[in-house]
Amino acid sequence: MLYRPLGSTGLQISVIGFGASPLGNEFGSIEPADAERSVHAAIDCGINLFDVAPYYGRTLAETRLGSALVSKRNKVVLATKCGRYDKDSFDFSQQRVITSVDESLRRLQTDYLDLLTAHDIEFGDREQILSETLPAMRKLQRQGKVRFIGVSGLPLRMLADVARRGDLDYVLSYCHYNMLSRDLDQVLRPVTQARNIGLLNASPLYMGALTESGPPEWHPAATAVRQAAAQVVSLCRARRVNPSVLALRFCIDYPYAASTLVGMSHPRQVEQNVSALQFQLDTNLLEEVDRIVAPVRDATWPSGCPENSDV
Repeated sequence: MLYRPLGSTGLQISVIGFGASPLGNEFGSIEPADAERSVHAAIDCGINLFDVAPYYGRTLAETRLGSALVSKRNKVVLATKCGRYDKDSFDFSQQRVITSVDESLRRLQTDYLDLLTAHDIEFGDREQILSETLPAMRKLQRQGKVRFIGVSGLPLRMLADVARRGDLDYVLSYCHYNMLSRDLDQVLRPVTQARNIGLLNASPLYMGALTESGPPEWHPAATAVRQAAAQVVSLCRARRVNPSVLALRFCIDYPYAASTLVGMSHPRQVEQNVSALQFQLDTNLLEEVDRIVAPVRDATWPSGCPENSDV
């Protein structure tokens, strides 16, 4: 496993992070035993960043991850979130942030979090995030319940603005640095780099689009984007390359992201994801991928309040 520093936190985190949303049955029902085995397999492979949220499985993912980490808590950098609790349930108030963390600590069976992320902040009021949510998170840090704080979301411009104006240790962005989109590097990375704020990249598989099984029905990308992703998968199949491994390796090679978070719920997935570290990128294949993707590169979709969305 390879490790990189997370901004100025002093943490060294694995370049592959364990995305725990599948533990909450977000992509289909899984066996609890498989959830535990996948967590243990990841730790054995050197993965130390585990990212979860109350929203994933509506607390189920946190509960399963907490059970799996009993006796292994000191081996991981544990991250969870606050602010989002259901599809349309958001609360970024100070009081809810505080109670949310206490609830998460109980489910995760720990007395502190390494990372606390305000979840999908584009669904909140930007000024509240800056003046109330982040100070509440810092208060929890002073109490010893949280070590470092950050924000997550889809719209890059809002993330960049909050990173520029707020008091953050890191930013988590998803679906903006991968084989279909790289605009994170132009919009967000210059801000995090200038302020020495950690950068976490998520959804290297574009929420399932760059996999053999393809995206879920609810995938929000435009039809043209999903078709381009399917063409990339077909190209990989013709070249006898696993598209998921190619996509993950592409993201791992981005030096400005401390870690790339990818969902895992079975030991086989852990093994496949870790194999990306040994995978050699083929320049000619990447050029063909670029030609397929060029007409739709950096496309995104509306997310959150209209004033916060990039679309």
